[in-house]
Amino acid sequence: MPRIFHVGKKGNDTNDGSQTEMFRTIQRAADVARAGDTICVHEGVYREWVKPQWGGSDGIHRITYQAADHEKVVIKGSEVVTDWEKEPEKGVWSTRVDNTIFGSYNPFATPIGGDWFEYPTTYDVHYGALYVNGFAFYEAESYESLKHPHMRQPFSRPLSFVVEKIPDAEKTLYQWYAVVGEKETTLYANFHEINPHEAVCEINVRKSCFMPELTGRNYITVRGFEMAQAACQWAPPTSEQTGLMGPYWSKGWIIEHNTIHDAKCSGMSLGKEYSTGNNESSLLQENSGYLHQLEAVFKAYHNGWSKETIGSHIVRNNTIYDCGQNAIVGHLGCVFSTISHNEIHHIATRHEFFGFEVAGIKLHAAIDVHIDHNYIHDCTLGTWLDWEAQGTRIHGNVYNDNDRDVMIEVSHGPYLLDNNIFGSAYNIQNVSQGGAFVHNLFLGSSVRKDCLDRPTPYHMAHATEVAGFSAIFGNDDRYFNNIFVGGTPLHDTNNFNGTSVYDPCPSSYQAYQTMVKASQEGDRERFLAQPQPVYIDGNVYLKGAPHYQKEKHFVCNTTENPAVTISQSKDAVYLDMHMPSQFFEVETQIITTEVLGKVRIAKLIFDNPDGSFLKIDTDMEEIERTSSPIPGPLAMMTPGENHCKIWE
Repeated sequence: MPRIFHVGKKGNDTNDGSQTEMFRTIQRAADVARAGDTICVHEGVYREWVKPQWGGSDGIHRITYQAADHEKVVIKGSEVVTDWEKEPEKGVWSTRVDNTIFGSYNPFATPIGGDWFEYPTTYDVHYGALYVNGFAFYEAESYESLKHPHMRQPFSRPLSFVVEKIPDAEKTLYQWYAVVGEKETTLYANFHEINPHEAVCEINVRKSCFMPELTGRNYITVRGFEMAQAACQWAPPTSEQTGLMGPYWSKGWIIEHNTIHDAKCSGMSLGKEYSTGNNESSLLQENSGYLHQLEAVFKAYHNGWSKETIGSHIVRNNTIYDCGQNAIVGHLGCVFSTISHNEIHHIATRHEFFGFEVAGIKLHAAIDVHIDHNYIHDCTLGTWLDWEAQGTRIHGNVYNDNDRDVMIEVSHGPYLLDNNIFGSAYNIQNVSQGGAFVHNLFLGSSVRKDCLDRPTPYHMAHATEVAGFSAIFGNDDRYFNNIFVGGTPLHDTNNFNGTSVYDPCPSSYQAYQTMVKASQEGDRERFLAQPQPVYIDGNVYLKGAPHYQKEKHFVCNTTENPAVTISQSKDAVYLDMHMPSQFFEVETQIITTEVLGKVRIAKLIFDNPDGSFLKIDTDMEEIERTSSPIPGPLAMMTPGENHCKIWE
């Protein structure tokens, strides 16, 4: 018989967990809950790392953790610090913290690092953080720089919620510095005009807020919480990937309606566990990270990485922001998952540290992962699919004000990006092949590159079993029914607007085969010498964006300015765009599995995860298209001015 356990701030862990005799900690409920049970947490701030000990038995008999209806429940990886004393320097205060508060892990003594961590290199930054009224101060390089703060780039968001009416608040550097001793850690902070005795000061002391320490804790639902301020560790694909929260190498979690913020590195981890590798490249210096990552794929498969045991998570309707590395990370463990209707913003924008693993969503081996209807903005990189993007679909998302919207790296496809709005100056960094871009709106420039020195795996259809591996020759891409708005490409010489970058490529597989067969080069060399084919038709090019010269059906209007703007109100995001009447004259077709064909290297078709055929006959708002659909992500566009709600 399913049970409901209640947790409240006035409870006691010796109680029975009933509504009248509540537990005091969420962990106590986690220790006793079994498949089918619900843990209802009542209003309050819970400073603990919840480590689920048990999971559900299947998708129906789950263990559900949920905030009580209409009650605010916050789980924090931090503790309050008080007893601040003034230092001689203006604005600088100090406090001493007993090291027993940290247990076996003191984040102020542990430098951030690992595979693909790049900078800083001349001094350490640590997993520790000081939060004042909810805002994370920056770590100073030294006590001297704390006393005399230099100016740096503006913060990612205003500081008005920290303290009212601070002159030039967005330019003032609020910093902390820690000295770790054997028994205590001394924290110094430059508060400037803030009096720490009149503020809430917190330091992170735990790696996570909600994450098992044991793998295989399946079928858990986490709903309605705010989680914040965890000292989670750098999470490259070759390490144990911990996050502020996540399922830790399990199956079938539902993570919904949560607010997740201020993770030192990753807000949510859907990624790998320890046994398949943990930063061997940086620790041992014997082989490249690339080689260790390749080994991790095979180790995981031999250890039982499959659809039956791992992944198939649902991540929906969450808000994730202010995380140092990424909002959602996941190597291997993300497979067969859905990430939908989330708002992700201000990820890796503080620039305290950097490595090649930063993005709003950063996934490796995103096999059959669907990323749909998310609003991803103000991030260093919006979405980064790295290695083995196969069966992956990015659908109906809005990207805006990111340094880059999407990067797809060393994947062979098939992967599909359809009905998205790419609103930043830099839209797509394509270092892959075998992709399909259908009914998107591109408002910036993109990059396309080959990658011949990093052969990567491809898999059997809808499975984790490796079918082979190959270098990335580039191209083998499809562009149908998109809108490209031209402009000035970015400085990189590989940047382009439109599709003319594909002009050297043949427009059919038959033409490609003819050229390869006619080549006098050797077995491998003839495939390197000839660009793979592309399939491009039915696109609209505005404001000077150039088209693929072999494209048969297109509209190119260089005179009218579409005057595109993306704006956000309290509850929704809107697109304003002027469309020339010529836009509606292009000949198009409904794009299906048959139209998209088969990718060359992986020899797979574009289909749904269950093997059924695709038919892209609705727009980003799921409005049905006509048999001759207008290009772009919105089926209801009309000539002239358009004002459209694109996300809420």
